Amino acid sequence: MATDNPVESLQEEATCPICLEYFKDPVIIDCGHHFCRACIAQCWGEIPDTDVSCPQCRETVQQGNLRPNRKLANVVEMVKRLSLQAAKGAGEERVCGEHQETLKLFCEEDQTSVCVVCHLSRAHREHRVVPIKEAAQEYKEKLQGALGPLRKELEEALALMSAEEEKTTEWQGKVKNRREMIAGEFNKLHTLLREEEQLLLQSLEEEEKETLQRLRENVTKLSQQSSSLQQLITEIEEKCQQPVVELLKDVKSTLSRSENVKLQELEAVSTNLKNVYKISLDMREALKRFVADVTLDPDTAHPNLVLSEDRKRVRHGDTRQDLPDNPERFDPCVCVLGAEGFVGGRHYWEVEVGEKPVWVLGACRESVSRKGQVTATPKNGYWVMWLRDGRYEARTFPPTPLPVSVRPRRVGIFLDYGAGEVSFYNVTDRSHLFTFTGTFSGRLRPFFCPELHKAGTNAAPLIICPVPSQAGGNLGP
Repeated sequence: MATDNPVESLQEEATCPICLEYFKDPVIIDCGHHFCRACIAQCWGEIPDTDVSCPQCRETVQQGNLRPNRKLANVVEMVKRLSLQAAKGAGEERVCGEHQETLKLFCEEDQTSVCVVCHLSRAHREHRVVPIKEAAQEYKEKLQGALGPLRKELEEALALMSAEEEKTTEWQGKVKNRREMIAGEFNKLHTLLREEEQLLLQSLEEEEKETLQRLRENVTKLSQQSSSLQQLITEIEEKCQQPVVELLKDVKSTLSRSENVKLQELEAVSTNLKNVYKISLDMREALKRFVADVTLDPDTAHPNLVLSEDRKRVRHGDTRQDLPDNPERFDPCVCVLGAEGFVGGRHYWEVEVGEKPVWVLGACRESVSRKGQVTATPKNGYWVMWLRDGRYEARTFPPTPLPVSVRPRRVGIFLDYGAGEVSFYNVTDRSHLFTFTGTFSGRLRPFFCPELHKAGTNAAPLIICPVPSQAGGNLGP
């Protein structure tokens, strides 16, 4: 039957009308029809070499007149390949490449699609086979069952990837902040060192002027004395050449003047330069020039805080003291301010925290409210850091965790009012902890909070420590 599909038409032309399969060793008989050699031989049987009829058109032909058709054999091979390619192009390998039969079965053992002939062959005869559609449905359900866990794994993988990307962004942000912090600290250090350099050079210049002036005055005195001596020597030499009478004239006065010659006393001038203090890249050494003599203000201290007589120590006491409830006093927060206020300049002080597990240090505006709970953030006028629950934090909003490799037993606070900075340093290992940046207005004061004594575990005081000061840029010893 003719068909509109050219591939199917070719398949019909390449099919033996007897076995209905592709020609195998095709031959042509006298009437022009083609058959497989084996098929036509089987059809004619053991008939003697006489006239026989064509199985297709019934025309009488000579039995022995079989001519091979090699071109048709080549065409059959091309049709087979074309049919196979067409089946694959349709998305499903529907035809067996070996037998050109429809793939209707699935071999479970070899995990491959087979045709009926394949199933009957020795290769698959003993294997378990099932209808291909049934196998497809079974494996489709298995594949769909595998999708759930895979999608879950994918979801977890994407979540982990997102978390890692967030960590990457966070880490890059931390590195950027640390880089900016390092650059800022070194810029500050460079500024301080340039100022120190100018002070040292200025002091050296003053010392040079003073010393050179004294040396020149001494040279002038010596020049005058040398001139007087030279005149007296000339006078005596001339007197020695005079006649006896002239020689003896006023000789006693001349001898007296020569014996009483005494050099004028010179001003002692040391030519040794005064010792220049050691120049160090240690920020603490540079900050010593700005040491402030900070003391505690008892009028601001919470009633439970106990201040030392010299107002350099503060701790939380067991009992509440009977003190006037003046507006300056912190209550209920156990805080106290430094007595000194700063409206400009640079100021540095150090506080010993020792092994205290809880404390707060820094600076605040003098105008902050002393009553009620304190939210210590720059927005509320506080630039402080604390230790609490084993964590060091700068009280930004939100708080900034501070990585501390060596526990600070002493903390340095540097207030640069003009630059709008409050910096914290770990004096123990001489490292920078954190710097607040902003714009200041009004008076700022040092801020101290020893926190509650916690049944004695936090009873140690905060101590304002003396800092060995620099020579103020002087060249003195």
